[in-house]
Amino acid sequence: MQTDWAFLSSFILLLHICGVIAAMHAILYARNAQSAIAWTLSLLLIPHITLLPYLLLGRSRIARDISARRFEDIQSNVQLKRSNPFRKRINKIKFPTQQLPIDFSRHTINSGQHRMHALASLAHTPLLSDNTVRLLINGEQTFAALFTAIAQAQKIVIVQSFSVRDDQVGKQLHTLLCQRAQAGVAVYFLYDAIGSYRLPLAYINTLRTQGVQAHAFSTGRHFHHPLQINFRNHRKLSIVDGHTAFLGGFNISDIYLGAHPRLSPWRDTHVQVKGPAVAALQLAFAKDWFWITQTLPELILPTYPIKTHAPQSIANTMQPEHAMLCQVLPSGPTDNQETCLLFFVEAINSARTRIWLASPYFIPDDAIRTALQLAVLRGVDVRLLLPSQADHLTVFAASTLYAHEMIQVGVKVYRYHPGFMHQKIVLIDQDTAAIGSANLDHRSFRLNFEITLITVDAGFAHSVATMLENDFATSRLMSMREYEDAPGWKKFAMHLAKLFSPIL
Repeated sequence: MQTDWAFLSSFILLLHICGVIAAMHAILYARNAQSAIAWTLSLLLIPHITLLPYLLLGRSRIARDISARRFEDIQSNVQLKRSNPFRKRINKIKFPTQQLPIDFSRHTINSGQHRMHALASLAHTPLLSDNTVRLLINGEQTFAALFTAIAQAQKIVIVQSFSVRDDQVGKQLHTLLCQRAQAGVAVYFLYDAIGSYRLPLAYINTLRTQGVQAHAFSTGRHFHHPLQINFRNHRKLSIVDGHTAFLGGFNISDIYLGAHPRLSPWRDTHVQVKGPAVAALQLAFAKDWFWITQTLPELILPTYPIKTHAPQSIANTMQPEHAMLCQVLPSGPTDNQETCLLFFVEAINSARTRIWLASPYFIPDDAIRTALQLAVLRGVDVRLLLPSQADHLTVFAASTLYAHEMIQVGVKVYRYHPGFMHQKIVLIDQDTAAIGSANLDHRSFRLNFEITLITVDAGFAHSVATMLENDFATSRLMSMREYEDAPGWKKFAMHLAKLFSPIL
């Protein structure tokens, strides 16, 4: 009996020692002070509960892995920056040295014409002219357009998704990819290992036997961090024959067609893009593919004719197709700066008349909260669209408290009621809109690989505004009375969830 107690005491002591070491690591490497405090206190006080989650989720950067992630400038030779931790492994890889055949110069707009002047330097991607963009505002529209384009592919199909399920939609995609591969089309399929954890191995094996190049995106498995699941590729991007791309909030699942009764109907937004911006989207995918496979995918980077006519008026405000300015904004934990967070701050700060935001998760950084408050003080119409139903209870509770804080400073916060609201939208003034995969939370700001399309066009911005106005019309405007009248246990739950928000 004494031996058992001695063993248990030694084990508990070892846990606390490991907790102290992990807390020191958190102090040194946590992404901000709030995260450092949250991790440090929990590791010191309850290491038996928080030590394993810290090993899985604690890292906030992949700084040492950047060498295996980043291309040189898109118009220079494709090569990797080599750092000591991976030098031996990198030296074994024969890197392609051909120059990527891409020239954006004829379509590049001087950054002075863009309201968010910092983005060109921040993202290292140009603002491009001569694009057409079409809004896709539900699952039926999105999957119909995407699957039709894939079925007509002649040369290359690229499909990248955070979450893929082996349901009706997933099976339809599976069939199309196999058919295109058997027809001689180069097919690339990239899915996130964590987001698609339910995807059966048979699904992937069948794709591979049919000629599809299919790989899981996993930073832990590929970069010597087998316990690390914190960094996820949250991008939803599909490209067909180098001329048509799709991106936004839709994953590959029946849930977007009403398969989840509690969250149905699912409200999301995707866009279909044609023009020079598609080449920039291909390069974003090529970086992800190169990270996992150390090979470059085939790319079609055509030269587009310059359109000299002015943008036409939009007959169908929900599905405009006309020339516009676009900028592709990839972001992720390997960036030298916090690209996604800085984009949101710059977007809010640039607003002069309105800034409308839609996000399923609202865990804002201090910089975001300050920027929103300043926008209200400038007289800007600041609106925030959030879901009324929860798919993650802790995140929802923390988001609710942050929403009440925003109401106090004058932000109009709406709860979308018909179903679950999952779209990620930024609308600035009368001419700028951004649609992509990034949420207003810490995970998108610093941990996920995201992709956003920024458009500068009054007609398209009007279409996005019309779409959001329809959403506001079916939503409920929140008030501070909801918090003031809430029972004590509910307030406590929200504040408790907020304590953990830096690590959600």
